[in-house]
Amino acid sequence: MPLIDLNGTLGESFGIWQRGMDDAMLRIVSSASIACGLHGGDPLVMQTTVGSARRAGVAIGAELGYPDLQGHGERDFNMTPYEIYVYSLYQIGALAAICRANNVTLEYVKLHGALYRRATLELAAAKSVACAIRDTDKSVILLGQGGTCFETAATDVGVSFASEIFADRGYREDGALIPKGERGDVVSDPKTAAQRVVKLLKEGVLVLSNGSTLPIKASSIGVHGDYSGAAKLAFAVKEALEANGFTLAHLRQVIPGDEPAS
Repeated sequence: MPLIDLNGTLGESFGIWQRGMDDAMLRIVSSASIACGLHGGDPLVMQTTVGSARRAGVAIGAELGYPDLQGHGERDFNMTPYEIYVYSLYQIGALAAICRANNVTLEYVKLHGALYRRATLELAAAKSVACAIRDTDKSVILLGQGGTCFETAATDVGVSFASEIFADRGYREDGALIPKGERGDVVSDPKTAAQRVVKLLKEGVLVLSNGSTLPIKASSIGVHGDYSGAAKLAFAVKEALEANGFTLAHLRQVIPGDEPAS
């Protein structure tokens, strides 16, 4: 059976502010993309989420964002590539330390919100993140949208890359994510989300906001855990994947033997 990773964005609560459906999502996903304290999360939440993921047998990734708790990382920040590099080092290092303390491995790094959208289009931003991975742990995978600056940056810097597509987000005609707050930004219907994921994996095309399709492949399907229907949608995607012959697996299992480019 073909393998596919299903990663959920988790660990976005901080302080007394609770966000997301982490417990339910950990019973569904194969990987947890954990916020690292800047767009969401805090050290205590990171520790708790890593421990919960370990007990659930779920792989762990670091989800990096701009330092924007108030805007949940969805606002554009005019940070230089060097600033992005340093802030990426900071976030990766923090979660990697918590992973080591819990005897688990940090498997991948992905971006969040406005920083994700920027790095798909701006090679310097994507390279800043890839360099931060290289300079902390070269075995960690950069997870991002295929055919964008993410993939080019990983190749140029010499780190492993895996392609991701979101089940619950809308995409523009050029293949870019629709920013949060704009029409068509979210796919909230579980059946629709599940159908487009199956179509993607079976036919190699992504259904866009205007109904057209874009050729693309993915090793991981992303789902968000920070809204009321998140677990229901994620479960629908998981059921559809399994019903169509796919087996959920950790990202490192989906791309076995993957080595950083030399």
